Amino acid sequence: MSPDYRTESDSLGDVRVPADALYGAQTQRAKENFPISDLRFSRRFIEALGHVKRAAARANHDLGLLDNDLAEAVVEAAEEVIDGQHDAEFVLDIFQTGSGTSTNMNANEVIANRASVLVGAERGSKAVHPNDDVNRSQSSNDTIPTTLHVAARMGLEHDLLPALEALHDALSAKAEEFDDVLKSGRTHLMDATPVRLGQEFSGYAAQIEHAVRRIERASNRLSEVTLGGTATGTGLNCPEDFPEAALQHLADATGLTFYRTDNHFAQQAGKELYLDAHGALNTLATALLKIANDLRLLSSGPTSGIGEIELPVIQPGSSIMPGKVNPVQSEQVMMVATQVTGNHQTITIANTHGNFELNVMMPVMAHAMLQSIDLLASSVDAFRTKCVEGIKADRERCRELLELNPSLATALNTAIGYDKASEVAKTAAARRESVRDVVKTMDLLSDEELDEYLNVRRMTEPGIPGDAHR
Repeated sequence: MSPDYRTESDSLGDVRVPADALYGAQTQRAKENFPISDLRFSRRFIEALGHVKRAAARANHDLGLLDNDLAEAVVEAAEEVIDGQHDAEFVLDIFQTGSGTSTNMNANEVIANRASVLVGAERGSKAVHPNDDVNRSQSSNDTIPTTLHVAARMGLEHDLLPALEALHDALSAKAEEFDDVLKSGRTHLMDATPVRLGQEFSGYAAQIEHAVRRIERASNRLSEVTLGGTATGTGLNCPEDFPEAALQHLADATGLTFYRTDNHFAQQAGKELYLDAHGALNTLATALLKIANDLRLLSSGPTSGIGEIELPVIQPGSSIMPGKVNPVQSEQVMMVATQVTGNHQTITIANTHGNFELNVMMPVMAHAMLQSIDLLASSVDAFRTKCVEGIKADRERCRELLELNPSLATALNTAIGYDKASEVAKTAAARRESVRDVVKTMDLLSDEELDEYLNVRRMTEPGIPGDAHR
């Protein structure tokens, strides 16, 4: 045997493992069996798996199933995994056994070998056993789906929700700043009755607020976990008090609540709660895409577009056109949103493969969920700080386009009737004159009546133009 390798064994026989590796035989086999991609489990997932293993060791010690020295060694090793000290030891591809058993054993072996060293033994000695000690009272089939929920909740609560709250505040601030800016509304991309720029931004802020509420509800539902179900949901080899003890330790460590599902058969085979949670992210993605697209259209120009707002200038926009600047932050948001909607399709299809007592698509579901959370959190932060907070209104451009908007004639319906107002609108559009000038030319209303009916600010509020009681 080369000094670069050591020999470990599993139920299938001996395996050569790199001498300095903390992982063992089962991880090595899976590493060789699944050379599929360069995709690995994320930092968040490994952290969450470390938390589950730490909580399990604490619970097993509480129940007298692990002696104090061994339990403390497992806990210390698991905490090192949580802190990211052994990320390089998690070498397995996302595309592997659908239960995630290989990655569960990867964690068991890393923690067991590190714990063995901590108690004075050699790695590979199994002085701390990966199955009997680190995996005690567990199965991959309840540990991995529990880790899916823990990792998702940590990402949602610690990363995405704070980013969305900050974006909501920034959009709300712009809504207030722009409340006095009167401009053309648009429906079907065509000129429509007036709105205030602040109203448009208040709509964006409300979309984000609604997304936050949906994600909070989804995150709370992910508190329901499968720990204690073991292989098929029956709880075989799991002490009755283990799940509650472990989940209390998990809550103490993460600051997030978790509780045992009341039906392991439903939750280990069906991942509807996970799909539902990503549904909230999918809905958020569509809202973000709408907002980002609106901002790039409203800022289009500088001479041939709408140009009602100005986005911060953060980089050159062309390798050939001098001075060109593009709405790049809107574009990154749109691409992230598109990736998230693709991830939702992945999780949707994966959830249909809860065959009998186990879903066999969990690694790719975890990858899709955590990628969506990470992308959205980073995208939203960049969008807020490098775009939204620096948006300015071009008040003169808003006024210029509004004055030529033929839909202002809508406010005249109650004064001159729909048909005559339609004639005014068509004439204004054809001549590129203001509605006010056309009405005066046609001698339809007095100046005083025009002032009353074409009070644009009032047109952005509920009620009937010209109503003196408003």
